[in-house]
Amino acid sequence: MPEREQSGRLTPPPAPEPRLVGPPVLGASPGAPVLWQVPATGSRPMRFAAEGLPPGLALDVETGRLTGAAPQAPGDYAVRLSAANARGGAARTLTLRVGGRIALTPPMGWNSWNCWGNAVDAGKIRDAARGMVESGLAQHGWSYVNIDDCWQGWRAPPEYALAPKERFPDMPGLADEVHGRGLRLGIYSSPWKTTYAGYPGGSADTDDGRVTEKAHAVGPVRFEEADARQLAAWGVDYLKYDWNPIDLARARAMGEALRATGRDIVYSLSNNADRARAADLATVANLWRTTADIADTWESIAGIGFSQAPWRALAGPGHWNDPDMLVVGRVGWGPNLRPTNLTPNEQLAHISLWCLLAAPLLLGCDLTNLDDFTLGLLTNDEVLAVDQDPLGRQAGRVRRDGPAEAWAKPMADGSVAVGLFNRDDAEPREVGVAWGDLGLAGPCTVRDLWRQRDLGTFDRGFAARVLVHGVVLVRVTARR
Repeated sequence: MPEREQSGRLTPPPAPEPRLVGPPVLGASPGAPVLWQVPATGSRPMRFAAEGLPPGLALDVETGRLTGAAPQAPGDYAVRLSAANARGGAARTLTLRVGGRIALTPPMGWNSWNCWGNAVDAGKIRDAARGMVESGLAQHGWSYVNIDDCWQGWRAPPEYALAPKERFPDMPGLADEVHGRGLRLGIYSSPWKTTYAGYPGGSADTDDGRVTEKAHAVGPVRFEEADARQLAAWGVDYLKYDWNPIDLARARAMGEALRATGRDIVYSLSNNADRARAADLATVANLWRTTADIADTWESIAGIGFSQAPWRALAGPGHWNDPDMLVVGRVGWGPNLRPTNLTPNEQLAHISLWCLLAAPLLLGCDLTNLDDFTLGLLTNDEVLAVDQDPLGRQAGRVRRDGPAEAWAKPMADGSVAVGLFNRDDAEPREVGVAWGDLGLAGPCTVRDLWRQRDLGTFDRGFAARVLVHGVVLVRVTARR
């Protein structure tokens, strides 16, 4: 019987020799605090070094952690990074780009909602940070640990900024713990009086933060500046700001308040942005949700992922279309978790499509309980490099034949990442692409990114047998 479902992990285990991975560019605002973990695979212990670091920044040689403050002078700073262990060494150049943009590649991390929902607490956030490091995800560039809705208590004097409820007794201490692992902390709010889950939002009915009636509406008294100062004081690095419809005035007010703190805080707008307004939203935020909430079904991920083409022109360094979180691994929306309902084929297609879309990669699974297949999905550096490519282009559909689709993403080095997808519900199909579809001329080399192996040189195009709801993800390079 022919194979219909992918079985087992495709990603080869990382080699013991050092390899520096992740994007080659890091954005920062002038004078802003910097915390960045050098993504590097290979056997530990490993020692790191950096040449050309501007004054104010330092690299921990044992952890590979870059800390300090960005230079005040805007510009590009070339930093030569290296890593060495008992098996060898590796080096690459990182461009530290100081100026008006952060999030020069899509954020990669974790969010509490699809895992814990209303059951989130400080202990679960600590566990997620520990799991991100101990599982090895941090070595591949995963860095944000984000608290979603349900952390908020009522406002307190003197500024009446948002305060955490009892489950989060020490927010600055929690941020310090997350930062101490080389990771970054994210948090959630809304301009409404009360959030989707019914917790205090960014506005109220009175100057002291009281809400006389819970409502999904903006109150007469707003607290953007006080809340932004509080988040910065705690050490928050990412804000998900959630309401619908997303209006430019509220989005701009919080964006300006965040920038005024002097801290680089990635600013995410949720949910279901109006595409007609997205170009304006890109002037005030780093990412915006293009859809309603995702679910762990093929209908949901296919319906969302394959409908993103109209948003393509809006994606680029510092501003990203967000088709919502990844639904792989163990999820459940709290407190009881279960394996995702997606098949292995569908999970490979999900990760591949989100990487082609240059989407933010935010996990929603239990990071303390990752099986080998899920680890393979999340630690394939050649697949993640498609998402993290510094050119920042979003893929578009270049060929469609019924349920067979080819999506292509131009890469900074001149190659093209191509996803061959089979949306058929019943049978494997041959899916192909011609070099003319990609703006290339043969001969071209083709590399299978999930298996990390070269497939050969082809003169006019490439085709492969793709399993039901599956993908073959390749990188096509013209021979010179």
